[in-house]
This record gives sequence, structure tokens and C-alpha cells, in this order.
Amino acid sequence: MRDVLDPLLRAWRAGETAGLVTVVRTFQSAPRDPGAAMLVTADGTASGSVSGGCVEGAVYELATDAIAGAPPILERYGVSDDDAFAVGLSCGGIIDVFVEAVSREDYPELESIAADVAADLPVAVATVIEHPDPAWLGRRLIVRPDSAEGSLGSPLADLRVAEDVRGLLAQGRTETLGFGPDGERMGSGMRVFVNSFAPAPRMLVFGAIDFASALARLGTYLGYRVTVCDARPVFATPARFPEVDQVVVDWPARYLQGEIDAGRIDKRTIICVMTHDPKFDVPLLTAALRGPEVAYIGAMGSRRTHEDREQRLREAGLTDAELARVSSPIGLDLGAHTPEETAVSIAAQVIALRWGGSGDALAEASGPIHRRAAAAAATATTAAGARGA
Repeated sequence: MRDVLDPLLRAWRAGETAGLVTVVRTFQSAPRDPGAAMLVTADGTASGSVSGGCVEGAVYELATDAIAGAPPILERYGVSDDDAFAVGLSCGGIIDVFVEAVSREDYPELESIAADVAADLPVAVATVIEHPDPAWLGRRLIVRPDSAEGSLGSPLADLRVAEDVRGLLAQGRTETLGFGPDGERMGSGMRVFVNSFAPAPRMLVFGAIDFASALARLGTYLGYRVTVCDARPVFATPARFPEVDQVVVDWPARYLQGEIDAGRIDKRTIICVMTHDPKFDVPLLTAALRGPEVAYIGAMGSRRTHEDREQRLREAGLTDAELARVSSPIGLDLGAHTPEETAVSIAAQVIALRWGGSGDALAEASGPIHRRAAAAAATATTAAGARGA
């Protein structure tokens, strides 16, 4: 819903009814992840996408039916035996979509959700998409770390679902959960789609150099909240890094340790060390490698720089297991030369670790192109210490 939230909110504020189509589950090589949405407003305008174009025509009709008063519906789309391009997914995947009407009357919580998203506050929307009693379909629970709003149909269901949703929200995960009809964890019959709106993940770039500038721009483009930190005030200026969320003048190790102590570093955080200067790198990497688990730690420099830095870190007391957490030299072997090309190589490694990609050419690989987050999480955990070439 995040990708259509602005037009959805405009229609809601105008007192209109809109049709919202949300991807709630995917199988095989589906083109969009759960949470991707398509919106149709009362005037027939469509925005967003659930399949990159494959089934938009079919779901458009369902959305207009919802505007006209049709009840919420769960639909599945896959490859059509007769004509894969007519109503199916040409990529061979399968998606489940949930179609519902959205208006002030049936979605009074929308404005508060939008306010939380705009303020980078964690909030999740849990919606019943399957239930033996059709009256439960479309009911939703708005879950925050310390509160819940709305109801799915019973106090027990609200309690159980809210507990499980908070676990997903803490990890920023969007997925479908199964329960018994009254929220029983060991039962079946009710499926609840959890759309988590967690704050954007962070990218910390240390070293205000031209390579850092290119990486910071790309990090912002990829949806990270980017911070650039350098101890040299002449280089660490907003004028040199206009696209980033924050420019910090501080000793890198001190700044990072402060963020760790404040609890602002989590498993989604990306840490890129671009300084390749021992007086900055060694204390900074010591703090990073002894800190909490993060998605990626990379350090820039030649192989000679890497060997020297690794020796200094060993002398500082770091173990082989701790050193295995850093990717150095940073990035994938793309033959990059310029700052922009190097930024792409770093971003490519970050994306590959996030989704479990191999980094090989797709033309020479087999299996699905689009990997699901659950599988990628396991791969990323084992690959987190991989070193770029």
C-alpha cells in the first residue's frame, strides 16, 4: 500500500470510495512482492501495479466492482493454459491478490496510518483475507509496538494476531499468517495479511569522498535513510551531499558507537567504510564488528590496504569470526573504475546479500529470477561474511 498511499489518501480525504488491490502472497517467480498495490479511484484512474502489467486489466475490473459495492475478495492469478498473456503471469509465477473498497466509512484509521508512515513510525495493518465466515473478510487490526486499534472479529483473535504481528513489524516483514477461525495459533481457516510499514533501513557511509557521494546518491535511490559521517568539516557538508538524510561531522568510531548505544542500529543497517585510512578504519571497524548484527559491513581499499587493515584489526584483538563479517575489498567484481561504477558494484553486493542472489549473470544461471524474502533471509545470514572481489 505504501506505493499508492498518497493517491489513496487524497481520495479518502475527498470522501470518495476507491478500489485497492494488494498482493498478499506470491509463489515461484512472481514479479511483485507482497504489499505491492494497485489503486483505482472513483474516476477510473489507476495507479501502482501488482504484476508489472500482466494481470492489471483483470484486477482493474475487480477494483471497479469493489467501488460499486462488491464485497472483499481474494483472487489468484498464475499462468493461463489458454493464453498466458490474457489473464496470467507470463513469468510463470502465481500471485494472490486481495481486493477491497476503501473509504472514510470502512477505513477510518487510514489517516493515522499515513501520519505514522510519514513520520517513520512503525505501524502494521493486519487484514483478514480468508475466513469461514465471510463477514470477517476485510476486517483489520492496526498494530503499533505498544497498541492496537480496530478488531478482526473477537477479542481472542485480536490478542493473538497482534502479538504475532508485532514480531513481524519489529523485523519490517510483510507476509500472510495463518490462524484458526478465532485466532487459534494451531488452527487453520483464517488467513491474515500483515502489511508492515517499518522505518526505512539505514545506510551509514563513512568518509566524505567522491566515492561516498556516488554511493550515498544510489543508497537514497534504493530507499535507504543515508547518513554520511566524516571527522573533517571541510568535506562533510550538506552542499557536497544534498541528497542524503543526514551529514555528521564526528569521529566515525565515536558516532557509530553512539548510534549502537542508542539502539539505532539494527539487522537492516548497511555500514560502508570508504575512508581507507587506518586511524579512522581500525576503531570504526572494531566498533562495527563487535556491535549488533547488521545486514552488511563493507570496507573500501585495495587488496594491499585490506591486508594491512586486517592485520591491524587482529592486533586490536578481533577474531577470525568477527573479521569474517566484513566485505573487503568492498563490492562485486564488475570491473568498476569510476565512483559511480564503484557505487553500483557495492549496491549490487548489498542487493545480492539481501535477496540471496549469486551475483552471476542471469543468462548463465537457472532457477527463479525473483527470490522471496524468507529464502533470502537464510541465505543472507550465511553469506553475510562473504568478501567482494
